Amino acid sequence: MLDLPTDLPADLVPFAWLIGVWEGTGVIDYEASGHRFSGEFAHRVSFSHDGGDYLNYSATAWLLGDDPDAPREPLVAEMGFWRLSRPSTDADPGPGLLPAIAEPAPRTAEDVEVLRNAEGGFDIEVSLVHADGVSELYLGQIRGPRIDIATDAVVRTAGAKNYAAATRMYGLVENHLLWAWDIAALGTELSSHASARLARAD
Repeated sequence: MLDLPTDLPADLVPFAWLIGVWEGTGVIDYEASGHRFSGEFAHRVSFSHDGGDYLNYSATAWLLGDDPDAPREPLVAEMGFWRLSRPSTDADPGPGLLPAIAEPAPRTAEDVEVLRNAEGGFDIEVSLVHADGVSELYLGQIRGPRIDIATDAVVRTAGAKNYAAATRMYGLVENHLLWAWDIAALGTELSSHASARLARAD
């Protein structure tokens, strides 16, 4: 049974360990189009909530060079929403600005418990938008202090670079957020791309 914090919506309890700001460094190692991309980057990730049944997410990263006084070279800026996968009901608003047509009842820990999957985790949906014209829908699961997600859909603007699929893994290890991101991009099949170790900053 879930231990429900009094200040957190029931649907966010499985994500409780993620909430906060995380900062640290990581490494890039990816080969595509005859070029090997490698280097160290700084990374800042924020998971927050505003009372809804989803997490707000934002992340930025920039390349670390030899000169600490040189201008930062941005690598990624992305934002989105993380939520448990559950059917919407008449008590949920949307789509668009449409209000709910049924009186919403407060969701409880018991309501969340029935969403557990056969592996003992919870199915999740993650929607991300990148500043470079790529949008991703990830599906996967959160199981204790580990998250595994894979793209179900990728949408690119006409000017965006080729980016076809991705997987991400997040885990809480010794109070640090560790993650790994594999991508299929620039004509290369899905393979390891970047990983990082982040400490809680806020």
